[in-house]
Amino acid sequence: MISNSEMIRIRRQMQRRIRDVVAERRRARQMEPTGGEAAGDPTEARPAADASFSASI
Repeated sequence: MISNSEMIRIRRQMQRRIRDVVAERRRARQMEPTGGEAAGDPTEARPAADASFSASI
């Protein structure tokens, strides 16, 4: 069984990783061209969020 302190440590580590991924994706979006045909179809570039994942946070 996982102790309370270990659970807190794991949760904080997961939150840091999620925050890092979100920041990396934000930087990548800012680097993308904003022009019409150069950017391609915006529906392909950003997949829908997984509601089950965001609800558990």
